[in-house]
Amino acid sequence: MSLRGLLQFVACLALMLPALAFASERTPKPDIIIANPGHCVAPTEIMRRNHPEMLLHQRDLTVHEGIRTTKYNLERCVACHASKTTDSVLGPKGFCQSCHAYAGVTLDCFECHASKPKLATGASQ
Repeated sequence: MSLRGLLQFVACLALMLPALAFASERTPKPDIIIANPGHCVAPTEIMRRNHPEMLLHQRDLTVHEGIRTTKYNLERCVACHASKTTDSVLGPKGFCQSCHAYAGVTLDCFECHASKPKLATGASQ
């Protein structure tokens, strides 16, 4: 590479760095607030990467084979992850929706399933 080419490369790089730094600040990170922390079914990193497959696997066991477990249960997920202010995992600051929006992934679980936890037994409305 010639000296001129190297200088052009350095000049372009110098012009791009501020734009790259600004671009990283424009994308808001998801709101990951666990309203009722406890024991999840798997470590955080595993859940971040594998929860879709885990949910699909459990769906197949439940729907096709009639096997229902309490460990892999969407109701338990919602009970821990629903916001204390909205009582839901949906909405702009909702646990599920904020991550799915950040990742650009469609969230269609709650077209059929409840996004809010059920009332505890014996609780009044």
